[in-house]
Amino acid sequence: MCLAIPGKIKSVEPFKEGYMRMGKVELGGIIKEINLQFVPEANENDFVLVHVGVAISTIDEEEAKSTLKFLEQMNELDELYNGTDEENQSQQEINNKSDAIISKLMS
Repeated sequence: MCLAIPGKIKSVEPFKEGYMRMGKVELGGIIKEINLQFVPEANENDFVLVHVGVAISTIDEEEAKSTLKFLEQMNELDELYNGTDEENQSQQEINNKSDAIISKLMS
């Protein structure tokens, strides 16, 4: 099953000629660098649907919250919120875990 996750754009990287439009997007409390090329109209604080590291459409805040609530009810975000104690993990371990969780949710 393919799943797109709602996220809030925290920042948009300055445009660099020859590069894709990128930004930092918060996905369930985790901030990831996401490709924003398909949503040129999206700006900081907008909500987007993210699939496999790419924002595929913009959505309104109400829809984003509703979708996250639905995913939580299905226990699809449990690992994201209830993972192991991050205080005892290195930043690399946390990043690897975050990548694995988001990959699982996006596949």
